[in-house]
Amino acid sequence: MSFETGATGGFPVRRPRRLRGNDAMRRMVRETALDVGDLIYPAFVCHGEGVRREIPAMPGIAQLSVDVLVEEATAAAAEGIPAMLLFGLPQAKDPLGSEAYDDEGIVQQATRALKESVPGLLVVADLCLCEYTSHGHCGILRNDTVDNDQTLPLLARTALAQARAGADIIAPSDMMDGRVGVIRRALDEHGYSATPIMAYSAKYASAFYGPFREAADSAPQVGDRRGYQMDPANAREAVEEMTLDLAEGADILMVKPALLYLDVIREARRRFTQPIAAYNVSGEYSMLKAAAQNGWLDERRAVLETLTSIKRAGADIIISYHARDVARWLAEG
Repeated sequence: MSFETGATGGFPVRRPRRLRGNDAMRRMVRETALDVGDLIYPAFVCHGEGVRREIPAMPGIAQLSVDVLVEEATAAAAEGIPAMLLFGLPQAKDPLGSEAYDDEGIVQQATRALKESVPGLLVVADLCLCEYTSHGHCGILRNDTVDNDQTLPLLARTALAQARAGADIIAPSDMMDGRVGVIRRALDEHGYSATPIMAYSAKYASAFYGPFREAADSAPQVGDRRGYQMDPANAREAVEEMTLDLAEGADILMVKPALLYLDVIREARRRFTQPIAAYNVSGEYSMLKAAAQNGWLDERRAVLETLTSIKRAGADIIISYHARDVARWLAEG
């Protein structure tokens, strides 16, 4: 009896296709499992009542007043999503971003409402001044340059206001040098030593934040953020940033954006034992939404493949605007 195939001249001993023949087999040998428990759902919260203001650049995402946010969070928690990341739209802006650290600031109001109404949901408070400053930068502006060291006390004040409101995790995204250490000391000294910090450690000056800046009304009024956010060409520098943040007291490290920086996520996973978060940013979300709406991609398959690639690269936590859709799709199997 001959087993020659003609193509290879002999029957292969190893056939990878044997383990791909049906869905049950593929599930059994799958190396990477995307789970709803991996997800954080970002939200934009604004003043007012009954507000659901759609964001044109981000189909399916809206600016929400606190009451509507509670409804959204209740539904997300019921779908198994463990956490929401809050961004605030202030009532008024000023050069120092004062609503960010006001105990009655919008993120603080939203945090209290969520902890009362959806107590099992983790509230992650984004900590940055850019949404709150009249100039749109992430710190105090001096001669068109952000003053790193003068900004640090305001970041610490913001962290304390967020912790007092009940935030479960503080997430500084400003990219000021030394901010994790200042925030950690402030939290510890005021009785919040158990509150973890999820640091935006490797946050790149990316072109893929455009839709977010529309959603959060946070575009700089002068210049750009390349003086403090990372150069997209640099990977070794990301390791340095993460190492510094860990030394200052960070509990979770983040890479942002996610999809275009899978190599950085992989390197972070290789080097560090701490949890790694990855932010599937607005531009990545909007690209897939636009392609799906034009019929160019199968949205469900494309989104699940995208988030699986982020998990496969080494992320433990994925922040994504797709979170609620993904939760439903995973539940459907």
